[in-house]
Amino acid sequence: MSIKMFVKKGDSVVIISGTQKGKRGTVLSVDPKKQRAIVDGVNLVSKNTKPSTENPKGGIIKKEAPIHVSNIMVCDKDGTPGRIGRKKDENGKSIRYSKKSGEVIK
Repeated sequence: MSIKMFVKKGDSVVIISGTQKGKRGTVLSVDPKKQRAIVDGVNLVSKNTKPSTENPKGGIIKKEAPIHVSNIMVCDKDGTPGRIGRKKDENGKSIRYSKKSGEVIK
């Protein structure tokens, strides 16, 4: 069962609530079942790692943690955040558009 999400990988978003409010970034991945997204440079957490072949010293690394999709808003090409709607194009395919400016979001 797949849930339709208004946000997709590669979208530019702004955080609208929480401790990271006002930060901007691009979506790296989306989990529709948990309704969470990972945004580049937002909600960083420290993670302890054991030594491995990739990281021989181990230590503490900073990593992005998932954030709930209700706390993010998709931005237009000009950078203004707004709500997303769906409509059918002439071929019957569903497309996303900004309700604020009316422009199509790819």
